[in-house]
Amino acid sequence: MTPHPGPAARIDLHTHSTASDGTLTPAELVRAAADAGLDVLAITDHDTTAGWAPAVAALPPGLTLIRGAEISCRWYGTEPAVALHLLAYLFDPDHPELVAELARMRAGREVRGERIVELLRADGVEVSWPEILAGAAGGTVGRPHIAQALIRAGLVTTTVEAFGSAWLGERYRLPKEDLDVFRAVRLVRAAGGVPVLAHPRASRRGPIVPDGLIVELAAAGLAGLEADHEDHSPAERAHVRALAAELGLFVTGSSDFHGTHKTVRLGAFTTAVEVYERILAEAGGVTPVAST
Repeated sequence: MTPHPGPAARIDLHTHSTASDGTLTPAELVRAAADAGLDVLAITDHDTTAGWAPAVAALPPGLTLIRGAEISCRWYGTEPAVALHLLAYLFDPDHPELVAELARMRAGREVRGERIVELLRADGVEVSWPEILAGAAGGTVGRPHIAQALIRAGLVTTTVEAFGSAWLGERYRLPKEDLDVFRAVRLVRAAGGVPVLAHPRASRRGPIVPDGLIVELAAAGLAGLEADHEDHSPAERAHVRALAAELGLFVTGSSDFHGTHKTVRLGAFTTAVEVYERILAEAGGVTPVAST
């Protein structure tokens, strides 16, 4: 039976574990969520479902797990193309086309990571690709893993500094394999999932997509927009809410928790129970999991 939380439930629908670029294992993540007083948690690692099984196995009493992923996408309607992220909830992890695309993107992340390390080493920065791979522990390799190597080398002191313009934010920024955002929305829907555009107005992260694209994505099957997020200003949150209301999309709130890679805490932003119910109603891939 699908669990339904009470009206005061605390729901965080965007978190990362060591299956991608978080610092807590999936088991540690679900325990931390319970300790933080959450009732529902979504695990949404980048381009992978590898964290699902260990999170389910470690699920503490009272916590419901939403299995999902954050899919790396790109909009090719402008030059250069704009990167954006699609949160996908409760999709079938065995859907062949989606599985193939996620595998392709994970492989592309490794190629990009190794190329960044080659550039660093060519500039005299002594970082080790095998060490970075080992640090990822089989998870989806991301720039935060390279940031950790820069910290270990004593070149920067924080992940934020590593992502600054002198380092990974500009000098060593390389494109990665992404999925056309319209294809991503269609594939998530075909796999029974519910697609939500992550932090769509986070201008502090870089270029953002125009509202017209979100109108087109809504027509293609987009279900919701992430409004309450640490990288949205109050004005940006209000803009997302107004656009969602105009298009009949729901809005979510979530921490985008990465452990010590970020300062944001689990449950810093949450999603309304009625929105959670809408996600359940639209999903047809897998169901939420509650500990017994």
